[in-house]
Amino acid sequence: MHRSLSYIDPQAKIAKNVVVEAFVTIEKNVEIGSGTWIGSNVTIMEGARIGENCEIFPGAVISAIPQDLKFNGEDSLAIIGDNTIVRECATINRGTKATGKTIVGNNCLIMAYAHIAHDCVIGNNAIIVNNVALGGHVEIGENAIIGGLTAVHQFIKIGKHCMVSGGSLVRKDIPPYVKAGREPLSFTGINSIGLRRKKFSEEEITEIQNIYRILYQKGNNNTQAINKIEIDFKISEIRDEIISFVRNSGRGIMRGYNQK
Repeated sequence: MHRSLSYIDPQAKIAKNVVVEAFVTIEKNVEIGSGTWIGSNVTIMEGARIGENCEIFPGAVISAIPQDLKFNGEDSLAIIGDNTIVRECATINRGTKATGKTIVGNNCLIMAYAHIAHDCVIGNNAIIVNNVALGGHVEIGENAIIGGLTAVHQFIKIGKHCMVSGGSLVRKDIPPYVKAGREPLSFTGINSIGLRRKKFSEEEITEIQNIYRILYQKGNNNTQAINKIEIDFKISEIRDEIISFVRNSGRGIMRGYNQK
């Protein structure tokens, strides 16, 4: 413990068994849960809410003000769930008045030099690989993996259990359970290996595969595909989640690999 070599605002609420290494700065209006480790040279700014048993590695900056010219100093938060790891020099900005908070879920891994912008929402168990850059208001579902050096446009939604290839430019929404790659970014199949690792049954994986064949490989537009999926597949959580994602996509979903 090196609290004597760090600056900790007296208004910060830090659990008794938090470890704070040397040369850390912790500002007011910060809360840190028990069992968390704060590495050297970490900066934790106003509005940070860090859960239990997290690890924040050297050089990370948590809850800096948004890189948004509309930001006018309003109160907002950067919330990090329990058991999440934030590696070296990653940056997580706090929210704006649009939503009031940036959220990173439980059990996430945010690798070195990744940037999570204002008002993003990252689901539980997500992995954000080195040098990923997320624009404002991006939503990433649980268990998604975003490959290194990927840039994600603001307001993009990426569904749960997705795998996005490293170096991708994400300009369209990515539905759940799929792999995305190539340039322009395209559907390259379902994330079957990831789904098996998460204990999806073979019946569920087959259902997902058949749904995406209709959506991406049968020459249908999105409306035609959704209508056919509703007719051909029984009501299920998986079916309805995919339908809802496509119907509610604000930016439109990424294309199929054989679509122009």
